[in-house]
Amino acid sequence: MDHTEMIFQLILHGGNARSLAMEAIALAKNKDMAGAKNALAEAGEELSKAHQNQTAFIQKEVSGEKTELSMLLIHAQDHVMNAMTIKDLASEFVEMYGHIHESKGAGV
Repeated sequence: MDHTEMIFQLILHGGNARSLAMEAIALAKNKDMAGAKNALAEAGEELSKAHQNQTAFIQKEVSGEKTELSMLLIHAQDHVMNAMTIKDLASEFVEMYGHIHESKGAGV
């Protein structure tokens, strides 16, 4: 995989993870807790793939192959970091909605 393709993989997996995390929030809001947890798990898998690409960049640099810093690479890293943050927040929202739905179901 060449440099540009690796960058686009970061964007792809970061974007997928962000979308799945946002989907998890919507599912939890609509009382589909199983679906929300599944979407969070899928978001985690996408982030894992992005992390593998990041690791490949780091390994290349450690072995002496400099990574060309470009706006596209910065953009890709931004996507991944944003997705990580959104996924963390989505996990909290899913848990919160779970508690809300449980308490409403208990007549509280």
